[in-house]
Amino acid sequence: MSLPVRSLPVAQNWDCRGCASCCRNYAIPVSADEQKRIEAQGWDADPGLKDTPFFLADGRGTTLNHRPDGACVFLGDDNRCRIHARFGPAAKPLACRVYPFLLVPAGDHWRVGLRYACPSAAANDGRPLDAHLPEVREYAALLEADQPAVKDRPPTPLRDGTVVPWDDVLRIAGAVAKVLGAADVPLERRWRTVLKLAEIADGLKFDGGGNAKKAVTGGRLSEMFHVLSETADEETPAAAAVPRPGRAARLVFRQVLAVYARKDHGAEKGTAQRSPLGRVAAAVRFARGAGRVPKLHAQLPEVSFQAGEEPFGPLPQESSALLTRYYRLKVQSLQFCGPTNFGVPFWEGVRSLALTFPAVMWLARVFAAGGMPKPAAVELAVRVTDDNFGFNRLLGLGRQKFALRLLAAREELPRLVAWYGQ
Repeated sequence: MSLPVRSLPVAQNWDCRGCASCCRNYAIPVSADEQKRIEAQGWDADPGLKDTPFFLADGRGTTLNHRPDGACVFLGDDNRCRIHARFGPAAKPLACRVYPFLLVPAGDHWRVGLRYACPSAAANDGRPLDAHLPEVREYAALLEADQPAVKDRPPTPLRDGTVVPWDDVLRIAGAVAKVLGAADVPLERRWRTVLKLAEIADGLKFDGGGNAKKAVTGGRLSEMFHVLSETADEETPAAAAVPRPGRAARLVFRQVLAVYARKDHGAEKGTAQRSPLGRVAAAVRFARGAGRVPKLHAQLPEVSFQAGEEPFGPLPQESSALLTRYYRLKVQSLQFCGPTNFGVPFWEGVRSLALTFPAVMWLARVFAAGGMPKPAAVELAVRVTDDNFGFNRLLGLGRQKFALRLLAAREELPRLVAWYGQ
């Protein structure tokens, strides 16, 4: 029997609006069986696909081919998938069918996330997610059939060497999501409270030293994190009392930011990404943080790095609601730690997700400086950042994980949150 699907976010809407952004910006992996099925569909006789390779193969696997403009070879002039139009959704590769849903196994069930790189997801446009439950259940069954081991996947450690049952992982995630969901509190303060909670809780033992009677679990754990959250809130200073991030911290942040701001393929690929020399030059300019912002993404405007340091001002109400929805969904779906984020433990995943907030706000400042209205600037910044979070392999490298740990160890993460949250 397949694992049930739980935790569809109740405050999130989505429907495909046919923008074809996903068809223009992603390299879609296909399995050997999917490749055979598509080859048997008779596309060789289609005049629009004559002499066009359907697939590309390299050392990492096989993907659907794309035209020079970035569009999938099966994307029609009407912005519709030709495979879908002719044979139905089940004929498409599974990766195309599932997007923008992201299913995360959590012991005895699947949890459901959503990729905000999809414009409709970021805009909260469409029906409530529970309206999609039948199709999500179908996707879960297909993923489970493809990866039977998900049923036996152990809980994500809270930190290296500290493991609690799945139910307790979810209780702790719920405590973090509750802090992030306090809409009457500025978001930058919510994130600094979460970071303080992580500082307090990281390293605590809940197993009672091997004595089951002394273990903190279940309802007792929930009560404990309620108290810890209140303590973290009391110990979180006002933004005005938080020092500016140090010079070294800003340098490290810009190096991480250069990953979040980039687009390496598809229709929105940045011009700075078109040659190895361009990528090196862009990295140097991000390290310096002076002059024009390199066009690592096609949407980046022609502005200076100083634009990213100018205060954004109060978040528009719709932008605060968007970010609240985004971060709560990330935490509740566990789309921030474990397999969905390069295998990092729970608290390290919380910190990596926290670092996306100053990244989003830096990008929003830059987009707004280029003439974009603030709500649109924040929405695009979320999409660009989420396109990389948990997916860009560079973020899974040891040097990026070390940079995050360095910022945390030097207590620079709350400073970055406060500074770019202005």
